[in-house]
Amino acid sequence: MRIRIGLVEDDENLIKSTSAKLGMFEDVDLVFVAKNGNEAIEAVQNNTPDIILMDINMPEMNGIEATARIKKIQPLIKIIIHTIFDDNDKIFESILAGSSGYLLKDERPQQLLDSLIEAMEGGAPMSRSIASKTLQLIRRSALEKREDFNLTKRELEILNELAKGQNYNMIAEELFISPKTVRKHIENIYQKLQVHNKMEAVQLALKHGIIGSG
Repeated sequence: MRIRIGLVEDDENLIKSTSAKLGMFEDVDLVFVAKNGNEAIEAVQNNTPDIILMDINMPEMNGIEATARIKKIQPLIKIIIHTIFDDNDKIFESILAGSSGYLLKDERPQQLLDSLIEAMEGGAPMSRSIASKTLQLIRRSALEKREDFNLTKRELEILNELAKGQNYNMIAEELFISPKTVRKHIENIYQKLQVHNKMEAVQLALKHGIIGSG
């Protein structure tokens, strides 16, 4: 499976280092580099990637605004926020803008590749520290009106593990069930929440506080 990547980054050194990471993998093609949100919007109309690695702080138009605009004109493009910022506001804003994941720039090359593959398969890759902060956001949201969507105890357990950034195999090992069973539970969760991926499920959990604070 070849993955076409667009890189949106304004720092020349980070452009070089990220390009070098991507260049280590023969199935990854860097199809464009843009240095701000405006350039990114123009680039996707001429050379559509599968995934965009999107910086946040850039001149002219920041990455979160660019994410929202690109998702409106090219909704099938997966956008992963790729940044040094791990504050709660940036995480929450990126989720609302439609991002498919949130990675810090210090991820190792193999982890970056694994995250790209996960996104291509419909997942929502997040750096571990980001997943932890996302879980904290979910817990705080419990102050809002709760709606359980008729989720079972097991489904709530799995949703908690998803919010921590765990993959199917890790959840299966943690809960002593098979990966196949985990996948079936996740399908049921998505159906009950009427969402299509982990990021959407987390976003809904943030809104309704369906994951407990304990």
